[in-house]
Amino acid sequence: MLYLATPSGETVRDAMRAGLLGCMTTPAQGNRIPDGAPYACDNGKFGGKGWPGHARWFEWLTATVERYGAARCLWAVAPDVPFDAAGTLAESRPWLAQIRALGIPAAFAAQDGCERGLVPWGEFDVLFLAGTTEFKTGPTAHALAAEAIARGLTVHMGRVNSRRRLRLADAFGCASADGTCLAFGPDQNLPPLLAWLRELRDSPGLFIAPPPLNPEKRIR
Repeated sequence: MLYLATPSGETVRDAMRAGLLGCMTTPAQGNRIPDGAPYACDNGKFGGKGWPGHARWFEWLTATVERYGAARCLWAVAPDVPFDAAGTLAESRPWLAQIRALGIPAAFAAQDGCERGLVPWGEFDVLFLAGTTEFKTGPTAHALAAEAIARGLTVHMGRVNSRRRLRLADAFGCASADGTCLAFGPDQNLPPLLAWLRELRDSPGLFIAPPPLNPEKRIR
């Protein structure tokens, strides 16, 4: 699994240059993406900070892809409405094709309530498990992840800041995860995070998640 973080401190940037971590960037971040590091583009919607509005966000996204290259971009998440599946569907849908037109994968944020047919399958490339902690770590998110993987899509989990959450993301089949643990005390938090990732690589399956909800029935 690839862990995405903000490039907070030289040791973190070195880990990104070495391919041990990926870089998560946002419109408000203002940090340079380390040379050679894969990166993903969040939109700044979560937390109510850093969202510049649709036009400026897309200008920023376009400039970021032009500067760092589409080949290194893992995905960009379309504008969403945190914790609101219906609102996210309406907010994201007009932008998914425009993100793809930049030559990069489009990510759709799965929010609480997505089980009610509010996922636009076929219009995006990456399922971003967002929403409340209860939703993103529960059986509905697990089933959505299984459905995405069955469709040949990639799955990402947000707000992963502990060993147990990292194990759960891996058990859900996530190819990547992100969190803010390196933004606070990067020198202290980087060694344990890298140890968790090594453990995940060397001991797969240590944490086994329960089977997804209704595993024989796809969520539409």
